[in-house]
Amino acid sequence: MDWLGNLAGGFETAVTLHNILLCFTGVLLGTAIGVLPGVGPLVTIAILLPLTYALEPTSALIMLAGIYYGAQYGGSTTAILVNLPGESGSVVTCIDGNAMARNGRAGSALAIAALGSFFAGTVGTLMIAGFSPYLSKIALSFGPADYFSLMVLGLIAAIVLASGGLLKAFGMILTGILLGCVGTDLTTGTARYTFGSFQLIDGLDFTALAMGLFAFGDIIANAGKTHDRKMVKGKVRDLWPNKAEFKEAWPAVLRGTALGSVLGLLPGGGATLSSFASYSIEKKLSKTPERFGKGAPAGVAAPESANNAGAQSAFIPMLTLGLPSNGVMAMMIGAMMIHNIVPGPEVMTRNADLFWGLVASMWIGNLLLVIINLPLIGIWVRLLRLPYSYLFPSILVFSMVGLYSIDNSTAPIIMAAGFGLLGYLFNRLGCEPAPLLLGFILGPMMEVYMRRALLLSKGDATVFLTKPLSLALLTTAVVLLISVLSPVIRRKREEVFVED
Repeated sequence: MDWLGNLAGGFETAVTLHNILLCFTGVLLGTAIGVLPGVGPLVTIAILLPLTYALEPTSALIMLAGIYYGAQYGGSTTAILVNLPGESGSVVTCIDGNAMARNGRAGSALAIAALGSFFAGTVGTLMIAGFSPYLSKIALSFGPADYFSLMVLGLIAAIVLASGGLLKAFGMILTGILLGCVGTDLTTGTARYTFGSFQLIDGLDFTALAMGLFAFGDIIANAGKTHDRKMVKGKVRDLWPNKAEFKEAWPAVLRGTALGSVLGLLPGGGATLSSFASYSIEKKLSKTPERFGKGAPAGVAAPESANNAGAQSAFIPMLTLGLPSNGVMAMMIGAMMIHNIVPGPEVMTRNADLFWGLVASMWIGNLLLVIINLPLIGIWVRLLRLPYSYLFPSILVFSMVGLYSIDNSTAPIIMAAGFGLLGYLFNRLGCEPAPLLLGFILGPMMEVYMRRALLLSKGDATVFLTKPLSLALLTTAVVLLISVLSPVIRRKREEVFVED
């Protein structure tokens, strides 16, 4: 099959010494920062994004993907050892992972998480390689009206699946769309919402926005907290599951991988949703459900596999349709645009080396995670023992150096500081800023496709309803929004995200 040959070519790109070193660096840095409680993949990528500016596009995305995997694994390490999830997908891992650690099986729990994530990542990589070409061919038949409706569906799904209240998520989406309007109108060439500032002519800087909302906002929010770190005492031994634990874990890995691979395609947070769903399924299928919450290996294997598979399959709509399914994928789209690459179906033809090299690097990155992280557990434990008063100032200085390096100017730092205060305000109000980032990325693209559709239809707005595919996508969006407003589904949604 063609995709196998393309994947082989992707490995030729990914296994060069330069790209392997960058993938290794991304995995290591991502884990080192992601292991800090409260610092998840989104914040980690925001902090380290400036490091990729001087790299070639393929190498930059390979490094960013490595940072993503590393930060996710770091979140699992924190959840198991400290009972503090590094990101939302690791919330469920805390339940049985930390219980296993307290029972003296911390090494086994970490190994189950690593091996389950590696298997899920392998399946996810094969899924991207096999499924993306077909979806890309379908996407080439999309017209401007269809793309506009697809992005409306993506934003509605992001509202539905975002943690917190629906009204808050809707407000975040609208705020992101408005921020995306700042700068020069691509059609008329006039300045919009710049208030006479030359710095805003090209729009708000994506890196400053992302780093301010997520990195600076989280630093401000966490700096004043005193976390009760219930650290596992003593050395972490027995880094391999015993026969009974392995026998219980592998069916959960298979089911979690299958569920995560499907739910990860959903815009808005399918990876997080799949970790909750897989844990519930394993508990219902178990012959001894009373063990869950007390250190059941399946309670670690299922959510970790589902979370990783969902994170991998989230690349499919991002790469083939240009539709970010979560905040991290929005960050990846922003990184691609920084390197003048427009995500979408043409990426596979115009930038084939980049696409297949990135896909191949995903498997390499997941393998590197297993190889380097299990021996480094002792280092992560020591890192977790450092006081917050030492950690966050260091991250703050590192972030500001990265911002300054964008154009050797203090403007991005000032902009990021302003968005940091805004991110802190959102944190205090219980508003999740990830939908804002989706709105910021998709808003300008929606505007462009809407204008193209109206120009082709000579101003006839019914074009969005007369095109069959566009009508189907808009109908799905309306049904999704109406269904989630029903009392039963809204209550279930609140139950799912209550721990988030």
